[in-house]
Amino acid sequence: MATTTATQQAAPQGAQPGPLKRILLIVLIAILAAGAAGGGVWFFMSRHAASAPAAASALPLPAAPVYYALEPMTVNLQSDDGEAHYLRIGLTLKLDSQATQDALVAHMPEIRSRVLLALSNKHPSDLAPLDGKRALAGELATIIAQPSDPRATPAKVDDVLFTEFVVQ
Repeated sequence: MATTTATQQAAPQGAQPGPLKRILLIVLIAILAAGAAGGGVWFFMSRHAASAPAAASALPLPAAPVYYALEPMTVNLQSDDGEAHYLRIGLTLKLDSQATQDALVAHMPEIRSRVLLALSNKHPSDLAPLDGKRALAGELATIIAQPSDPRATPAKVDDVLFTEFVVQ
């Protein structure tokens, strides 16, 4: 019987790990889990990073607009009440390219003349509301885009921006 009890006593001590072994086992599992997570992140990010330049090159970046400021203009407005009314206006054009700006600058005296003629036919009451100013911006964009040569294509004027607008 003494032999049986000695083997029975030795078996429970060997099967039961010490606190140091438990801590090592937990640390080893945590290191393996962190390594597997890091490897997974690296794998998916490297695949995503490889496909991102292909997607970026497929979409062309829109060209930055070109802004061109016209000299301020002062014009007499039409008046039904017999009083003199004036409009002082400053314009900046939003254009699609530098080539468009160069084409407009080459014909600027004609463009300024057309704009002045169009503005001098306006009534102060037409220009007072916000909708009147928006309609004027659209009308001026059309006037400015008109080519000087009837065979030429119209210039691409994206927008007409008011930098100065005084009605007196």
